[in-house]
Amino acid sequence: MHWKHGKIIAGSLALLGSALVSAPASAHGSDPGRAVLGQGDGWAAATTGTTGGAHAAPGDVYTVSERSQLAAALRAHPGAPKIIYVRGTIDGNVDAQDRPMSCEDFADPGYSLPAYLARYDPATWGKAPVTGPLEEARARSQRNQAAQVVLDVGSNVTIVGLGGDNVRATLRGLNLRVVGDNVILRNLRFEDAHDCFPQWDPNDGATGNWNSEYDNVTLFGASHVWVDHNEFSDGTDTDPPEYFGMKYEIHDGLLDIVNGSDLVTVSYDKLHDHDKSMLIGSTDKPTYDVGKLRVTLHHNLFSNLGQRVPRVRYGQVHVYDNLYLVPDAASYTYSLGVGVESRIYAENNFFRIPDTPDLLPLGNIVKYWKGTALHATGSLVAAGSRHPRPVDLVAEYNAAYDPDLGGDVGWTPTLVPRLDPAFEVPARVLSGAGPGH
Repeated sequence: MHWKHGKIIAGSLALLGSALVSAPASAHGSDPGRAVLGQGDGWAAATTGTTGGAHAAPGDVYTVSERSQLAAALRAHPGAPKIIYVRGTIDGNVDAQDRPMSCEDFADPGYSLPAYLARYDPATWGKAPVTGPLEEARARSQRNQAAQVVLDVGSNVTIVGLGGDNVRATLRGLNLRVVGDNVILRNLRFEDAHDCFPQWDPNDGATGNWNSEYDNVTLFGASHVWVDHNEFSDGTDTDPPEYFGMKYEIHDGLLDIVNGSDLVTVSYDKLHDHDKSMLIGSTDKPTYDVGKLRVTLHHNLFSNLGQRVPRVRYGQVHVYDNLYLVPDAASYTYSLGVGVESRIYAENNFFRIPDTPDLLPLGNIVKYWKGTALHATGSLVAAGSRHPRPVDLVAEYNAAYDPDLGGDVGWTPTLVPRLDPAFEVPARVLSGAGPGH
C-alpha cells in the first residue's frame, strides 16, 4: 500500500508465553523502579510530587518483553502502584499472539493506497474535505492498527527499561498514551510509532498535507508525569516518498503533551531525527488547557529536529539548559513556537546551528503562532565552528518579523534544582542525556 509493501514491520521474537514474570524489587538501594522525582525538580515536583509506582507491592511488579505482556501489566490492578520493567525490544505492530503484522494486515478490504491516491488527487478532487467510502475505509484501517499500537498508561505507574546504553529497552511502533496521574517513564528508547494510513487534508496549508496519528508518547489529560533519560526518534524509517507533492508523513509527534495535561518534567532525554517533535497544547480554543500545561524541559538533547521544540499553547513552560543541534538548515523550521497565550520561560539554552545566515537567520529560532510574549535569556549560539556568543532570541525575532513579541510572560520559575550556565550545557547534556546514563 506504500513503501512498506511486503515489509514485516516487527521482527520475529521468540515466544516467551503470555504470563507476566514477577521481578525482584526492593524499596531500598538503587532499584530504578523505586526511584522518585527529586524535590523541586520542575513542575512535576509541585504539590504532591511524582512517585509513580515506587510503592508497588511485590505482586504489582512485572518484567515484560512482548506487547501482550506489557498490555496485560498495564491493565492489571488499575490505580494500584505498579512497576513495569521492560527487557529487550517490544514491537507494537503484532497480533494478540505477538506475531508480526504488516500494514496490509491492518488494511480494511475497502482500502488501498493506489485507489486513495487516484480518488483524492487534488488535480481532480480539489479543496473539498476528503469524504466518501475510500476515506471511511482508510479510517477503519487506522482503527485496526490503533487497537494494537496504542497502549494506555493509568495512574501510579513506573515503566523503566532494563539494560544500559548498549542494550537498551526499546518500545518500537507503539504509541504509549499516558492518561493517568503520577507516572514515571525512564531509561527507554521509543522509536517509529508510525501510521500505516495517513489522511490527506487538502486544506492543511496552501497546498494540502498528509497527517498521521500516533506519537511515540502522548500525555493525554495526564498529570504529575516525569519523563527522564529516554530516547525518542523515528528509528530507521526516515525516508518516505512524496504524493501530491508533499511528504507522505507517517509519523506524528515524538512526545506530545495535550488535552489538559499538567505538572510534567522532561529531563535528560534525547529527541532526534524528526520533524514535528513536541506539541504542548493541541488547540487554540480556550478549553481544558487553560491554567494547565505546566511543563519543565531541562538538560535534554534536541538534535536534527525540524520544529516544535516545543510549540506551546497556554502553558507555563520552563525550557532551560537544553542543547539544540541543527545540522541542516534546509530541514529546519524553528525551535521555540510561541502559541496562543503561551508563557515560555527559556533560559541558558545552547544552540549549535549551521554557519549559513542566509538559510538560517537567528530570528528563525523563534516562531510566532499567535502568542504575544517570550522570555529568553542566557542563550548561547554557535554557528558552524565559531565560538558561541550570547544572543537575544526575542530581539533577533523582532528585528526580522512582525508582530513583535514582548519579554514579560508573567511568571518566574521556582522549581529549579540547578541552573547551569549555558556554556556548560553541551558537556553535561552529551554525557548525561538518554538511556543508560
